[in-house]
Amino acid sequence: MSSNQGFVEINSENLNSELISESLRNQEKPRPLVHWRDLGITAYNEVWEMQENVLQSIVEQKIAARSDRNIVPEHFFFFTEHKPVFTIGKSGNVENLLVSKEELLLSKIDYFKTNRGGDITFHGPGQIVGYPILDLDQIYTDIHRYLREIEQTIIDTLFQFGIQNAGRKEGLTGVWVEDEKICAIGVRASRWVTMHGFALNVNTDLSYFDMIVPCGISDKAVTSMKKILGFEVDMEAIKAQILINFERIFKVLLKKL
Repeated sequence: MSSNQGFVEINSENLNSELISESLRNQEKPRPLVHWRDLGITAYNEVWEMQENVLQSIVEQKIAARSDRNIVPEHFFFFTEHKPVFTIGKSGNVENLLVSKEELLLSKIDYFKTNRGGDITFHGPGQIVGYPILDLDQIYTDIHRYLREIEQTIIDTLFQFGIQNAGRKEGLTGVWVEDEKICAIGVRASRWVTMHGFALNVNTDLSYFDMIVPCGISDKAVTSMKKILGFEVDMEAIKAQILINFERIFKVLLKKL
């Protein structure tokens, strides 16, 4: 019997190469830098135009990066609180707006048809709106995962503020507390660059939703953190926690503009 029986010859050079490759695979990729800013109270159309300009700028950076590897497309995250407005997605049904345009004028509520997904929703005071404008080519190219991770960011935030039964509903986008939606989500992506985002009802006046069929879903209602918790909620504290969760879930680094 050969003295080598039961042993496998090992090439030390191959072993070292394999160990180095495994080590490199296990190293975390550098986290993309996301610049964030709170825009304060804004008119919807002004921020929509700003988002389009930022998206176009990132797309141009991506095109330029094909011939210059030193160019890295940027990422942004904007908070805002809109003046009262109804917005409807490109596939939305206008019949889900239950009041006339004359009534909207009298109530000083704007109305816009947008290029995001989803149906009709309301934005207004007491609601935190978040607009991540990300180049998903640098993160992951999966819109469904992107939507689920926005949902998870909000679910975790609500849990941390005492709303422990927030979650998802099968087949429906957004965050729900039982049969009531607390956060609407509608996005658009062009060349894997995102825009639009989420709207979390914190201290929102929910009577505005009586003027629409929210998200086109007639058998579901809406709710807010204030309604569930029974008191006015600190919006700045909520935004701070959203940023913490967003950074962790999306594996990015946030830097204030």
